[in-house]
Amino acid sequence: MKHISIIYRNDTGISFYWKSVPQEELKAQLVFRDTGFYFTLDQLKRFAYQTQDTRNQITCKDCPAPASCRSLLLKTPAETVDLAVSREELEGLQDLLDQTILKMETQQFMQTALN
Repeated sequence: MKHISIIYRNDTGISFYWKSVPQEELKAQLVFRDTGFYFTLDQLKRFAYQTQDTRNQITCKDCPAPASCRSLLLKTPAETVDLAVSREELEGLQDLLDQTILKMETQQFMQTALN
């Protein structure tokens, strides 16, 4: 963990900066389940929007576990990658994205204010 600066973590995943990468353009590594995404702030915002859009999907009527069934298809900013997620995972991922975006925007604002 000495090579990263954690932005935010919850039970669903973690987001962090690589200490070895210059931060001219803010980019964060976001890890969800076994998948890592390396996104700019704009891509994270698009991902958060796509996560909100996925909330409107309807699960199967007869599903015995609608909160934990991975029946929702979540598009990502990586054009060739979609994720099958549950409502529980979607909520955790939304929190992870929202908090990461908030902290990155704060850092961006501070960098701009200091220059």
